[in-house]
Amino acid sequence: MTPEVIANFVAAVSLLIGSGFVLVGAIGLLKFNDPMTRLHAPTKVGTVGIGMLLLGSIAHSIAIGDPSAHQVLILVFLFVTAPISANFIAKVNIHRRACDTPPAPTTDETWSTLNTEDPAPDAKPLG
Repeated sequence: MTPEVIANFVAAVSLLIGSGFVLVGAIGLLKFNDPMTRLHAPTKVGTVGIGMLLLGSIAHSIAIGDPSAHQVLILVFLFVTAPISANFIAKVNIHRRACDTPPAPTTDETWSTLNTEDPAPDAKPLG
């Protein structure tokens, strides 16, 4: 098999996988009722689905001999911004009380902080 055939095969598989994720994400966006559960479907589409579609496009452009840095830059921008935008959407839903509030933390005060019972012996106080 020539490298062109292999690149076309990789492009086809990437497009199929990406299309499957986009389809499942669209169904999830329509099916879920709560904004916080709806948020999960498009974030997976944005990272995995569109990422695979872009990888298929990159493989095809390499196969035809016309590679471009634009597709790689779009992929990097997508992977950097999608989790941040999902985090902001989740915070807005929590602050607007448009969803169930997260469960209260346990009685242990150190579950998500660095507040410990005994500070390190060589630690200097801040301030």
